[in-house]
Amino acid sequence: MSKLSRAERREAARAELKDTAYEIFIGVLSLLSIANIVLVFALADDPAMQTVLSVMNALFSLIFLGDFIYRIVTAKSASAYFFRYFGWADLLASLPFPQLKILRLFRVIRVFRLLSEVGGRTVWNTLVRDRADSALMTLLLMGVFVLQFGSLAVLLAEEDVEGANITTASDALWYTVVTISTVGYGDHYPVSQVGRFIGVLIIIVGVGIFGTFTGYLANAFLGSKGDEEGADATGAASDIESVDDEALAAPAAQGVAAGAASGAVAAGVRASEEADEREAEEDRDARIEQLLAQSEQALAEVRDLLARK
Repeated sequence: MSKLSRAERREAARAELKDTAYEIFIGVLSLLSIANIVLVFALADDPAMQTVLSVMNALFSLIFLGDFIYRIVTAKSASAYFFRYFGWADLLASLPFPQLKILRLFRVIRVFRLLSEVGGRTVWNTLVRDRADSALMTLLLMGVFVLQFGSLAVLLAEEDVEGANITTASDALWYTVVTISTVGYGDHYPVSQVGRFIGVLIIIVGVGIFGTFTGYLANAFLGSKGDEEGADATGAASDIESVDDEALAAPAAQGVAAGAASGAVAAGVRASEEADEREAEEDRDARIEQLLAQSEQALAEVRDLLARK
């Protein structure tokens, strides 16, 4: 009986569990938002730091509100999710009120409960199998961490330095976003040695983030096109098989003619498939060369930015 209840709990957890990488992403963001409550009190004497944390908490509120909408729309029973699985806590925790942020603990508890019910081996196999989604969630999570802690770090290093031009929360956030995106306008830049070291780290991470994002987009577009070509090839193969079956079922007097017609059709289809495959390979090579050229151009812009600084 206990085995049956365990199986039922695991099945219910799988039904409630969204994409595994997405659940981990939401859980880590929930932990970070709760940690920001402590940082708000620890940095109470610095208004600029408080502003950075307020902006990040507003971003988290938007993400969590979108998560609540996504869960209630995709739930098998909206009322069960809202009342039984603490959907009301998700809604209240997504509101931009400091007193309600502690309710984000319910998200962390739910993610931990669901992943433990499904099993660590299943979670790991899912992450390995869905490498594209896992990479995307990791990319987004890394971007959030760099945006928050990069802004806090560069502001801490620069705000009291003589001649600094990164002295406010707006300056720090703007500099971090521009640097992560490898644009590098040059209107704000660190002047201290510590600030420059932090800037180099942000540049390196930013290049990695955008390189990974470019690869993800290339894989998404080329993968979908490859799937379509595979489906077309499968459909053509089934057409050939149906033609062959009809030829075999035909009377003996028409066997030779039907076989010749089937062979001609098959040869024509195979020639068309080979031409389509060659065209797809040439198109794929051209896209990869274009992406490599864009990556080299981005790296050249980063090197020019570092040389100017």
